[in-house]
Amino acid sequence: MICRYISLYESGELAKRAERLGRRLASCDICPRDCGVNRLSGETGYCHSGVLPIVSSYCDHHGEEPVLSGSRGSGTIFFANCNLRCLYCQNHQISQNWIKQKANEITCHKLAENMLYLQKELGCHNINLVSPSHFVPQIVEALLEAVPLGFNIPLVYNTNGYDSLETLRELDGIIDIYLPDFKYFDNKNALELSGAANYVETAQAAIKEMYRQVGNLIIDDSGIAQRGLIVRHLILPNRLSDSREVLKWLAGELSPEVTISVMSQYHPVHRTLELPSLSRSISQQEFDEVFNLVVELGMENGWVQQLEAAEYYVPDFERKGHPFAFEI
Repeated sequence: MICRYISLYESGELAKRAERLGRRLASCDICPRDCGVNRLSGETGYCHSGVLPIVSSYCDHHGEEPVLSGSRGSGTIFFANCNLRCLYCQNHQISQNWIKQKANEITCHKLAENMLYLQKELGCHNINLVSPSHFVPQIVEALLEAVPLGFNIPLVYNTNGYDSLETLRELDGIIDIYLPDFKYFDNKNALELSGAANYVETAQAAIKEMYRQVGNLIIDDSGIAQRGLIVRHLILPNRLSDSREVLKWLAGELSPEVTISVMSQYHPVHRTLELPSLSRSISQQEFDEVFNLVVELGMENGWVQQLEAAEYYVPDFERKGHPFAFEI
């Protein structure tokens, strides 16, 4: 399957979108925070990010969903900073450490080189853009450089779900695989745990737009994803992630056939000791409740992560080289 962004490049549409997105950085509304700062002149808003992309790590990641990792890994690019402030963020070393991450600024040209390295040197199945929401203009600019140099593998938009509809519409035909979180169904929890008072309606609108663009997951004969939507949902202790409501909404508003990735890997890190309700991993009963709901709703496409995953997937971005020890 030929990636659609190649035809956008050939028609000149990709360049037009890169230009439109770049102009919006002058009064930034790239994500739902709508800060209005002039990132082109070095001002920063909620995400503490200016005009240059900030890449903390890039690697062949083998711990993603099987249709993404395959045998050669998902070419994962970890962008620094974030437009959420999750108290339990496993990537907090890079998502909420803005002063230190400033040193990881790179040019869009270098970002294009990283993408090509992951494709051509490491042979990754796709490019997995982690926390891309605040760097969409820079990503499209890098893609504009990478395509004429032979870049041609699927792009995965791996996001927390807090995305701007206007920005997502500019990505129509550029992104092949959307991989959003749907974290909560209660804005009180979203505000307390992630600092986003309007998370629910924002994520719902974003996920609907992603589904409109790419539809259900399509995999090739080798079992590797080529296009489509995968919605991730992390089970939190004490029902703080509202799993029943989240899954019922996905089955009812999208389709029972939508691909889901239910994760049990929650592990108390970062600021979780501030809240007793987050200070433990999930219980067997909490896991069983969500698993049984998936069965009840007839959601047969996707994965439910085993309960033993709690400590297995915690990255360390202070480690030299690969942030995931089990992949070294």
